[in-house]
Amino acid sequence: MTPAELSRTVLHAVRRAVDDGELSVTVPERTVVTEPGPGGCGDFATTIALQLARPAGQPALRVAEILRTRLAEAEGVRDVVVTGPGFLNISLDEQVDPVAGLVREIREKGARYGYGDALAGQVVALRVPYEVRAEVVADAVVRLVGTQGGRATVEHGEPANLRPVPAPEDPAPLGPDAARWALLHPAPHDRPRITADHLIQRESNPLFRVRYAHARIRALSRNAARLGFSAEPGPIGLVPELGAGISGTYARSGGRRPGVSAEAAGDPFGTSASAGGHSLLGTLAHADAGPLVGPGTADPDPGRLLGPANADSGPLADPGPANPDLGPANANPADALPLPPHANTPTPLPLLTPLAAHPRILAVAATRRAPDRLARHLVTVADAVLPLLPCVLPVGEEKPSAAHRARLALAEAAGTVLAGGLSLLGIDAPEHL
Repeated sequence: MTPAELSRTVLHAVRRAVDDGELSVTVPERTVVTEPGPGGCGDFATTIALQLARPAGQPALRVAEILRTRLAEAEGVRDVVVTGPGFLNISLDEQVDPVAGLVREIREKGARYGYGDALAGQVVALRVPYEVRAEVVADAVVRLVGTQGGRATVEHGEPANLRPVPAPEDPAPLGPDAARWALLHPAPHDRPRITADHLIQRESNPLFRVRYAHARIRALSRNAARLGFSAEPGPIGLVPELGAGISGTYARSGGRRPGVSAEAAGDPFGTSASAGGHSLLGTLAHADAGPLVGPGTADPDPGRLLGPANADSGPLADPGPANPDLGPANANPADALPLPPHANTPTPLPLLTPLAAHPRILAVAATRRAPDRLARHLVTVADAVLPLLPCVLPVGEEKPSAAHRARLALAEAAGTVLAGGLSLLGIDAPEHL
């Protein structure tokens, strides 16, 4: 069961409650499931009961209980627990693998993953002024409307119905890709920065992170072929913490794997100062990608932009303090405690969540004429996939296993989303960088 399928299951439970007369609300068109937050449990959580409480005229806990009984009867759901003011925490059957299901869906649909029918049969008329940013935004909106079954036309003149803040100067010197990113990444009401920062190959540059992640994934696919294996969806080899759902990792490992130092695990770009700006993962994992221009500092939690459903401080909630058992950043991995097999693989949930949200992001970007939503989403996907990449290929004496094939499939699914999103923005997704 993928997160999208679980979202439909939640909506079906709401529809059943409405049909049975226990809730008097309009069934939402969509709902979002995400990882459980502090105080939660299970594999996924949803705030649907809190959203429906006011229109239903009932306490959120009562709405949650109504939905809990119906969700618990759904196929693939093992248990549903209500926590806090009305969060529904859902545990899936053990045989249900949401990662493999989502990866299969992305592999089947390819670049069309996320396409929908939110604007089916509609013609969206865009009227823009004669200004470079308006032209670029309109071009991206035309592509996005097409992903939702609609058609967009562009005219010039007044009154304009698509008027982003103009660019302060000509972006052409940046080159076509960086220029488009500089104009599309900021929200329409924000003034774009036309600076050389968009050309710097450092992790402080969001465009570089997105294109670098795609190039790294393509390099991993080529190197996997040289090792004689290819991607195949399946279990990626996680051993969750007790009560942590599918997002847990072995607490004492800090998400590291044997053969990869704490420095490399915390630096998914491989750009730490001690590495001289080169990959810490060895020539095999990074054979097709050249050295970076300079050092950087990786975000230790790239997936935090999509916060847990029951986080008290909203979507940007801090996941918690660093693990006290990790020790210094340059600790010798040989000093680490013995770990069960695959227990030190990074959790896939920070990546699973934005991949599952991609169809919703495309629909929102198209209906609200906001390609900046897609651009920022691609940054989130890139930041979430980078920590997984060091664990895709075998290291040392390891032999390619089913877990390696599954991790490669997950990484390639992220690469598909990145390439498709960049294409919709009119930006090249490089095979090499």
